[in-house]
Amino acid sequence: MRRRDRQITDIETMVDILKRCDTIRLGLNGEDGPYVVPLSFGFEVVDGTVLIYIHGARGGLKHDLIARDPRVCVEADLCHGFIEVHDGITTLYESLIGFGLAEEVQGADKARGLDLLLEHCGFPGYACNAAMTAMTAVYRITLRQLTGKRNPAP
Repeated sequence: MRRRDRQITDIETMVDILKRCDTIRLGLNGEDGPYVVPLSFGFEVVDGTVLIYIHGARGGLKHDLIARDPRVCVEADLCHGFIEVHDGITTLYESLIGFGLAEEVQGADKARGLDLLLEHCGFPGYACNAAMTAMTAVYRITLRQLTGKRNPAP
């Protein structure tokens, strides 16, 4: 990282950023190059490892790309605005980039993922109906590497 003064190294701060984000961007390996899709998500930290849960249709490009290559990149950010500084304009932000593996989960792991996703989206305790749950694929992304960066207000 070029700007070490902006680096975030502690997991607690990175988790706090995830708590405040409403959307992540998922980078997948497409046939013709990278494919990035914005997604709602849920997450938890287990033994110091961040696990992100996403959902989608049981078919389609995202589903096919994960099945073909489970290596993914996750990006999350919060933009706090723009300010003028002595040498121009800068952005006030907090951001994360993580690398890991995505896997479709079933059973209790699927239910847990959906619960975390719904809670993060503001619907804790929401009961999904069985038909909708059966049509939905839930993926757990185990982040093996996570870095953070921020430019706070001066």
